[in-house]
Amino acid sequence: MAKIVLGIGTSHGPMLSTPPDQWHLRVVADRKNTEHWYKGKAFTFDELVKMRAGEHLERQITQEVWNQRHAACQAAIKKLAGIFADARPDVAVIVGNDQMEMFTDATIPAFSCYWGETIPNEFPDEEHLDAMPPGIAVSVPGHIPPQGATYAGMPELGRHIIASTVADQFDVASMKSLPNGRDHIPHAFGFVFRQIMSDKPVPTVPIVLNTFYPPNQPTVERCYDFGKSIVRAIHSWKSDARVALIASGGLTHFVIDEEVDQTILASMRERSIQKVAKLGESIFQAGTSEVKNWVPVAGAMADLGYEPNIVDYVPCYRSEAGTGNAMGFVSWQP
Repeated sequence: MAKIVLGIGTSHGPMLSTPPDQWHLRVVADRKNTEHWYKGKAFTFDELVKMRAGEHLERQITQEVWNQRHAACQAAIKKLAGIFADARPDVAVIVGNDQMEMFTDATIPAFSCYWGETIPNEFPDEEHLDAMPPGIAVSVPGHIPPQGATYAGMPELGRHIIASTVADQFDVASMKSLPNGRDHIPHAFGFVFRQIMSDKPVPTVPIVLNTFYPPNQPTVERCYDFGKSIVRAIHSWKSDARVALIASGGLTHFVIDEEVDQTILASMRERSIQKVAKLGESIFQAGTSEVKNWVPVAGAMADLGYEPNIVDYVPCYRSEAGTGNAMGFVSWQP
């Protein structure tokens, strides 16, 4: 049977692919956003500034701090890339999400598995770059090579995962290609190909969760059980392949909540989802919903008995409202 030799959890936010002297660019969009999710409720930017005044977040948004946090993140990414290379997996299964890069309001499956022969990742043209929100275009090379790329899929494993998880009562959408008119995989996956696999990707099965968009977001518990089902699928695949299972997303954003992040990290150490699930589904909205990409991998690793190695946790604030991205970097090995 195939063997899972490595687990990885990594953030993939645009700030990781943006020079720290440009982190302020995203604050333009933050100020315009009237629905910032924090503590399970939605607030305006100004409401958050007032609410969090006692935290003195102005100390977190100096250029010196930004430079330090950016350097720490890059060191952690480099460490994970080294761990991936040293593990020498033959195949990867990446759990990530889509932010309307692939799906549209017309169809958003709760769970999807891509089992195409190839995975396209074409660089957008100038028109698409110009239409992006402030501070996003600069980050695109972090998840799409400027010359574009086509990666190898793993159809045999992808199809097997679909059949096996469906047998476990999960309704998984089958994808042999991207939807019409789409020419690049979501950035959750492109980031891993570029940053963790160092542009030398192994054949990959992308698994896509709908974390962002109501009304069919799977619950924390459902995601955890899905991870256990993925383990059963991989172990029942008739192959001697060495498999890496990778989570891409999180942690709390677009408003950082370090208390929630520490609960998540503690739950990984305890190999239990109870504390995370207890936070309630209202916590896992907007960017923080990407924590659900980590949950299946954490569930898988708990089943395997692999201990988490917290490579680093770096809260990257970009405004006095607490907007930004808490970055997490974790590995699991036998």
